[in-house]
Amino acid sequence: MSKPPAKNVKYKATIKDWPEGDRPREKLLQRGADVLTEAELLAIFIRTGIRGSTAVDIAKRILGEKESLRSVGNMSPAEFKKYGLGPARIAAILAAFELAKRIPLKDGNVKPVLRTPDEVFQRYGQKFRDLKHEEFWALLLNSANRIISEKKVTSGTLNSSLVHPRECFKWAIAESAASVIFIHNHPSGNPEPSSEDVAVTKQLVESGKILGIPVNDHIILAGNSFTSFAEQGLL
Repeated sequence: MSKPPAKNVKYKATIKDWPEGDRPREKLLQRGADVLTEAELLAIFIRTGIRGSTAVDIAKRILGEKESLRSVGNMSPAEFKKYGLGPARIAAILAAFELAKRIPLKDGNVKPVLRTPDEVFQRYGQKFRDLKHEEFWALLLNSANRIISEKKVTSGTLNSSLVHPRECFKWAIAESAASVIFIHNHPSGNPEPSSEDVAVTKQLVESGKILGIPVNDHIILAGNSFTSFAEQGLL
């Protein structure tokens, strides 16, 4: 009985089979992180591949299906699971992106002075740009408009029941802030204030006057643009 013709089987190489100088981790250590592609950097956090795909293959697939590297950082654990990644690898990736997001907010012991709406946008625009939900923050300032502290008041759709003056000013009182700037994002990308935004802002401004802690501004961050209530004469 004759044997069937042998199939031309070709096993897929793993990263360990690559020349040492081409492996992402070894390449980074030998030549520096700046020479790696985004897929190679992401592959280091993915660590190992799955059947039929190397870590670099998986990274390329993720990056190819997302609009930007920033969009990858805003993926949910469930989205990463679709690529065959387990909890440990997903946690490592999300932790790395979170550290990157915090760098602009942790640029030394001396907090910056916020003199203009544009300076607020430059400092916080990137952090809020790709959030899929609304967040409302209070920036507490001293008499020189230098940041004392940054406090998240609430997450979710902005309305008067969630953004109550008591919650917005409690840290300002506790930390003896001279004034406050409120910021929140519009995930839609439209920076125009809603009627609810205007109503909440008016309530906060009036409360600030009573407490002796003026509201310098309320800024809506929306993608690459923003609206300042102070610039629009809405305070």
